[in-house]
Amino acid sequence: MLSTLGLDAASVRVYRTMLAHPQTDFDALQDHLGICEAELRSALDNLSSLALVRRHPDGMERFRTVDPRVAVQTLLARQQARLAAEQERSERTKLAAGELIAELGATDGRRPVELVERLDDAQEIRDRAGALLHGAREEVLTLSPGAFGEDWQRAARLLERELLQRGVRLRTLCLDSVHNSGPDLECARGLAQCGGQVRTAPALPVRFVVVDRRTALVPVDGESSTSGALILTGGGTVTALCALFECVWRGAVPLGGGARERDEHGLTAQAAEALRLLGQGLTDEAIAKRLGVSPRTARRISAELLEALGARSRFQAGCRAVARGWLPAEE
Repeated sequence: MLSTLGLDAASVRVYRTMLAHPQTDFDALQDHLGICEAELRSALDNLSSLALVRRHPDGMERFRTVDPRVAVQTLLARQQARLAAEQERSERTKLAAGELIAELGATDGRRPVELVERLDDAQEIRDRAGALLHGAREEVLTLSPGAFGEDWQRAARLLERELLQRGVRLRTLCLDSVHNSGPDLECARGLAQCGGQVRTAPALPVRFVVVDRRTALVPVDGESSTSGALILTGGGTVTALCALFECVWRGAVPLGGGARERDEHGLTAQAAEALRLLGQGLTDEAIAKRLGVSPRTARRISAELLEALGARSRFQAGCRAVARGWLPAEE
């Protein structure tokens, strides 16, 4: 029954043993259970985060159990709060979906047909991308073009000056980590100096290029340029990508606009995004890819967050971040 409240088998065993032997210290508890220190500490972290046990006030390696009736009521209250938040979010989603359907239904029947074309050959992707950019007449929206490969990036840079001279508006979103890469930062600054608009964000959800709000080039795999790309033509999907770009653009900062301000908790934008990704259960390697930093940097950011929260495990850090208001409960 306790497993339904978020406890694994090891934590349940430790909790039952502590209920039966309330005065047992850490070493005696480990000997009694016959488990390693790391496994016992992990179980105690889990029990502590769920408010089932507390460290003894004498500061020694002793823990005491919370009255099961009180602890279970607390767990139930948290679960009910999460369910209520999820229900509220579901209702908001339904409302937004209804408004979108109503808006689309109000248009006439001349909406363009959705077309999807897959490109698997790297050279073909570069050729088609170049042709799309050459044909731009009004605007090119680029969200983190790195996923299309360095060769494609170099080809795109050659076209930027020509597009700007023709009056095409160029807006590009990069990761904040672009400041840590000399070649990438030089390209971004070159685009800005030529008249393009460049902003940065701590993380980007997907990678794409949209030309004249009618055609989009999207990699099949956002983490790899070798898995092919999709050319999307039509109303709905491209419109959604443009809306996503505008949403991220509003929260981004201009390139070279100075350091971002820390939030009310003293976190940088990058650290706040890393904490959100930690709350979603992502590994340091996955977080590094999202932030555009090295795995070593991602591990350092994670360690600093755990230290700031006074946590010894990621699970405990997540619980404390929610308790302090650093993360919303649904995270």
